[in-house]
Amino acid sequence: MSTEIVVVPHTHWDREWYEPFQRFRLRLVALLDEVLDTMEREPAYHFTLDGQLACVDDYLEVRPENRDRVAALVESGRLAVGPWQILLDEFLCSGENIVRNLELGMARSDKLGGAMPVGYLPDMFGHTAQMPQILRKAGLLHACVYRGVPQAVTTDAFAWVAPDGTALRTQYLPAGGYGNGAHLFSDAEGLAQRAAGFVRTMREWHGPDGPLLAMYGTDHSAPVRGLPGMVAEIGARMDTLSGYLGAYSGDVAGLPRVHGELRSHARANILPGVISVRPHVKQAMSRAERMVERYAEPLAALWGAEWPGRFLDMAWWRLVDASGHDSVTGCGVDDTAQQVAARIAEAEQLGQAVRDLVTARLAEAVPSDGVLVVNPTPAARHGVVIVDTAGADPLVDASGAPVPVQPLEYAATLLLDEDMDLATALTLIHGTELYGQHITGYTVEDGTLTFTVARHTSVVIDLDELRAAAAGITSVRILAEPRRTVAALVEAPPLGHTSLRPAPRERVYGGDQVERLPGLHHPSCWLSSDSAPLPVRGDTMVLDNGLLRVTIEIDGSLTLVGQDGTTVTGAGRIVDGGDVGDTYNHAPPLSDLIVSEPVDADFELVCTGPLVAVVDVRRTYLWPASGEGLEGAPEVPALTRGARMEEIVLTTRVELRSGEPFVRLGITFDNRCDDHRVRLHVPLPRPAARSYAEGQFAVVTRGLTAEGGCGETPLPTFPASSWVAAGGVAALLEHVTEYEVVDGELALTLLRSVGYLSRNRNVSRPEPAGPQLPTPAAQSRGLRSVSLALMPYQEGWDEVVPQAEAFRHDLLVVPGLGDRSLPLPSPEAGLSVDGEGVVMTSLRERDGWRELRVVALTSSGTEAVIAGRFTRARRADLRGRPGEPLGVTDGTLRLPLGGWEIATVQLSD
Repeated sequence: MSTEIVVVPHTHWDREWYEPFQRFRLRLVALLDEVLDTMEREPAYHFTLDGQLACVDDYLEVRPENRDRVAALVESGRLAVGPWQILLDEFLCSGENIVRNLELGMARSDKLGGAMPVGYLPDMFGHTAQMPQILRKAGLLHACVYRGVPQAVTTDAFAWVAPDGTALRTQYLPAGGYGNGAHLFSDAEGLAQRAAGFVRTMREWHGPDGPLLAMYGTDHSAPVRGLPGMVAEIGARMDTLSGYLGAYSGDVAGLPRVHGELRSHARANILPGVISVRPHVKQAMSRAERMVERYAEPLAALWGAEWPGRFLDMAWWRLVDASGHDSVTGCGVDDTAQQVAARIAEAEQLGQAVRDLVTARLAEAVPSDGVLVVNPTPAARHGVVIVDTAGADPLVDASGAPVPVQPLEYAATLLLDEDMDLATALTLIHGTELYGQHITGYTVEDGTLTFTVARHTSVVIDLDELRAAAAGITSVRILAEPRRTVAALVEAPPLGHTSLRPAPRERVYGGDQVERLPGLHHPSCWLSSDSAPLPVRGDTMVLDNGLLRVTIEIDGSLTLVGQDGTTVTGAGRIVDGGDVGDTYNHAPPLSDLIVSEPVDADFELVCTGPLVAVVDVRRTYLWPASGEGLEGAPEVPALTRGARMEEIVLTTRVELRSGEPFVRLGITFDNRCDDHRVRLHVPLPRPAARSYAEGQFAVVTRGLTAEGGCGETPLPTFPASSWVAAGGVAALLEHVTEYEVVDGELALTLLRSVGYLSRNRNVSRPEPAGPQLPTPAAQSRGLRSVSLALMPYQEGWDEVVPQAEAFRHDLLVVPGLGDRSLPLPSPEAGLSVDGEGVVMTSLRERDGWRELRVVALTSSGTEAVIAGRFTRARRADLRGRPGEPLGVTDGTLRLPLGGWEIATVQLSD
């Protein structure tokens, strides 16, 4: 037999899955010990280490003495590592997380001798549309995929085309995926016959000429002894994956072309139910990514002192680690999910620490009775913020102009009034701190010691004087300065900051002229600029801000009427159905019970405007407590939903703010049921044959069906990262959310409750996706909270983009830390990014430059206009390597962008 088979020994290493990370690592160390020994003993042996450097890192943490052995094999070209840090799930992390993953893996692989120059994506549950552009901009010419490839692909190589037109040569792994050659060397007998059968099968995909790729390995597999001899016996050769693909230049001429994302069920399971299982993990991931990407890094780059690189690196390590395709997906055992959640929480905490470090530095210039307001978006914002402020005086900005406010809550002023002796009272004091505030003074009268406290003070208490003055007291009172929580309408500069503080109700403007500051509802509060938003007005059933009218119907659903007349009727209907699937695939019971009508609904008006109007809608439902199947046969899916019912009270906070063309919804309920799926339905204002969803550097257009073929039920449920739009209504999202357009409605999954990692029998999938292990925590019992917004639109999805940007990135309010005698500092802009369809995805410091990444969410060319305090600019690739210089005029860079182009530029003063 000729050398038409190229054998690529490898392991597919799920870092954590049906066992938690540390248990799998024990097995990894044993496997790599054997790999190193085998490769050093047999010079013909090659090995591909799954495209992720995490395997090497996890190994060397236990065996640091073997680093040089690993590096020698990498440098020789026999051991292929990288280019990824970890094999991710592409849809459940941000586009920026994908870039940092690749950047981290390639940089660390280079230190060992070089990364495998292949975008190896062997087991992801489908692939994002922009992956070809991401890989090419990182310098890679090849991709390698298995799942998600459509029926139209009939060859083992195709040109995968990103929305911007980037076409990447992509190796498809048919006939068994990354284990298509795993059967070849199972034993010495029948070796020639198996090889001949392999050739016949693969020739149907590859054509009559050229070597055939045999991926010899599978999940957590170790190399077989004597493999080089068996490879030689069939006249094949052994190599790494990059060695095989090295015969191809990356030229895509003549290859069939496949455009956009790969989410077909035609040739392999894509396991779409992972999008909505363990939703708290998805919420935490999106929240942590936003904290690091859009608050910590940009603020530190623009307003920080020393760049806190190590803290941010640690945050990114944890985010990248958590993005694994068996990690953030939630399709592992409960121990794995718990560990992933802890990792994500640490990443968010690190981001918060950096954010707070930078904002505290800015807040030192703001008097302690004021607040700093920071804008995390690169466009000027009119927005509502919630401010805790002392007294009842109006708020003013740095120019002294009044700021529209709406009181929301008044804090208690009497914190303590009890019989108490002095010795006991003194135990309550810690320095100047008393009951969480600081002592500003004290009095003694008629046997009562009265403390006055405030959030900030410069008073120093002499305890000896206090003991002398208060000797013999019999009671203690603590009085706090009056404080209130208000909503305030502010204007904040792009990626910059402004500030507010209370002002006396009378101000003197030269001579004896006195002006009364306007009160809460004074018209001049709303006429300070032509672009200032109109007030919102609300009662129990109707909220209106001039841009959107929200009517709360008797069943608790909503009718939305946009400024252009677009009307959504019946929005917010809650639909509960059975789910007897597993963490991978939704599966309804054979006899399902769908509950969509509440048994009761009541309404509470929380506030009426003029900045914020809120109504709490409480709906009571009776949901089946669990599924019911064959007694004593857990492997058989439930046949029906149980007869026992749980009373579930679901509260929807309906909130409309001044100036926002969308209504905010905060949904909360105590999940006391198992084996079910909860979805929020929004009827479409007009018929729709497709949906539009923002994902990773792209907006993806999808139809109403999904392509099937491999046996897995092709459910048309899809992921959306920050928004999804169809038929004139959009949902703005805080985290990656599963959606479906079904029966003229947009259905958003709030929760999937399931009890098994994988079921051996799942009606939606013909074979197990993993071991049948119980996952009681995946039932997601307990308090569930989801925040989103609904927005009618008239023309196209481009109307939605800036509103989703504002919804996801709230203005940040920080208490002032400076002396009260300080004036308010003037507002300052940081960096602005403008242009049709242009969205900022990242801003950080790198090697003394500020590195900005933007994407053009438009099908045609556009121009990014970037303005700030910089005089030099240059392009960079996705790995941060500098490119050509760019012209800067008066602190402005005008950067031409092609449709859907991802661009990275570096800026310097």
